[in-house]
Amino acid sequence: LGLLAPLTMGAKQQSTLKFVVVKEHNGKPVRNASVVLHTVNKKGKQSRGGYQLKTDGEGKATFDGAPYGKLRVQVLTPGYQTFGEDFDIDQPEHEFIIKLKKPQDQVTIYK
Repeated sequence: LGLLAPLTMGAKQQSTLKFVVVKEHNGKPVRNASVVLHTVNKKGKQSRGGYQLKTDGEGKATFDGAPYGKLRVQVLTPGYQTFGEDFDIDQPEHEFIIKLKKPQDQVTIYK
């Protein structure tokens, strides 16, 4: 509950956020992916605290009560690149479809 406070304190307008996390290469849902949310100030700095969700078996997660304004969304799961992007929350409901990419091969000159 303490992690939720920074997201909702002083918020007048709130939004419901719906996330669908899928694998980019085949569109299948990603189960148990971590969806991390942080509010972001006007200088682009994220707040302390935040909130973490886990996707269900269909790759879905929902968060009720997100404040209007800039929100940083990060999605992490083993075996895939971390997704991170800032979004402007300005409507009562938002739906995000996040496509996770497989890690890219590292390039080296030492082969």
